[in-house]
Amino acid sequence: MKKVLIVGGSKGIGRAVMSKMHSSHRIINISRTKPTDLPDSVEHYSCDVLVDELPDLEALDALIYCPGSINLKPIGRLSESDFKNDFDINVLGAVRVIQHYLKTLKSGVDPSVLMFSSVAVKMGMPFHSSIAVSKAGVEALIRSLGAELAPVIRFNAIAPTITDTGLADKLLRNDTMKEKMRERHPMKSYLQPDDVAEMAEFLISEKSKRISGQVIELDCGIVSFKL
Repeated sequence: MKKVLIVGGSKGIGRAVMSKMHSSHRIINISRTKPTDLPDSVEHYSCDVLVDELPDLEALDALIYCPGSINLKPIGRLSESDFKNDFDINVLGAVRVIQHYLKTLKSGVDPSVLMFSSVAVKMGMPFHSSIAVSKAGVEALIRSLGAELAPVIRFNAIAPTITDTGLADKLLRNDTMKEKMRERHPMKSYLQPDDVAEMAEFLISEKSKRISGQVIELDCGIVSFKL
């Protein structure tokens, strides 16, 4: 049974990952707020990884960094602080966590780190400049660290298309918008959090032990196909 640290398991994709894995893994969750209905088997620390002291852990086999943002504005309405805040959440927070737990991870069983990008990095989507820049940093980070720490620790990322979480409420706020979003994707669907959790579990498992430095596009075809 792997010991897995989830950062940001209180909501959205992070919560889905925790719900998917808690019965088959030893889960530690770090988030600013304690998740509701937290399973008894999950160890929780209330912590803001950008500013608070991180808890010390004796053992760790996988780290899943889930915090993210969807800051959709035209470039004229984005401030430097918007770019900095998105970069802090998506990249520098991950760097801080990875550095803190690096030694512990190196002693783990088939250790791996999983992060989250976005289809916006490759698609060139309007109003996504801040988040796309941040997520591009995520992709660069996992490839660089995957090379630096091979073969000891694997690093991968998932790049989901729009996922039905609280972050996407404004884009999926009524049935008409949901239907338009489905039609926009070649597979006529967008993602549910459980879809992403399934891929996350695979990427930290022994089934993916030969995969590192990869960005898996979980995209319902929107990046890969032009129909």
